[in-house]
Amino acid sequence: MKIEKPKIPEDLASANFQEIYYQEEPYLMNCIIANCTIDREKMDKIEFSKVIFKNVTFNEVSFRNIELTDVIFDNCDLSNVDFMGGSIHKVEFKSSKILGINLSEASLVNVSFNQCNLNLSSFGFASLKQVMFADCSLQNADFYQCKFKKVQYQRSDLNDVNFSQTSLKGIDISSTSFQSLSVSLEDLNGCEVSTEQAIGFARMLGLKIKE
Repeated sequence: MKIEKPKIPEDLASANFQEIYYQEEPYLMNCIIANCTIDREKMDKIEFSKVIFKNVTFNEVSFRNIELTDVIFDNCDLSNVDFMGGSIHKVEFKSSKILGINLSEASLVNVSFNQCNLNLSSFGFASLKQVMFADCSLQNADFYQCKFKKVQYQRSDLNDVNFSQTSLKGIDISSTSFQSLSVSLEDLNGCEVSTEQAIGFARMLGLKIKE
């Protein structure tokens, strides 16, 4: 699966988040925001385009219906950030703490999560197209009633993830690890799993496996 990467100019000007207050619309473009804390900000329909966030902590931030296009989050802390209903296209999350993020009802297209902590994250009712989770922890994440198209989970921890009412047809989870999942047999139809995982699912169904 090929994921389109963010297209960002090489020479970005440094910016401070507070500059957004000098704009007519809540919008920042072509800049890098680094080594700072965005503290207790609450805005609706804020937009970032061609922006790099590096070593940024988002503390008690609510940006519902956010628009992110061609954006990179590098070594950031987005724990408990509220991006509900966001439009997130061509975005990379790298080596970031995203514990408890709210991405419910969001649209994610060409998005990659690499070496991120996404435990307790919420994706309920979201649409994910060409999205990759690589070397991530997703313990207790919620993907309730999501729409998946070309979604990959590579070498990630999916323990206790909720896939209720989300079809995993065509989704390869064979390289992931978990002890239990919340998923129906119907939604597992067409999912690619390892031999060990298949045995585990059989045991969950009450089958007795003869060694």
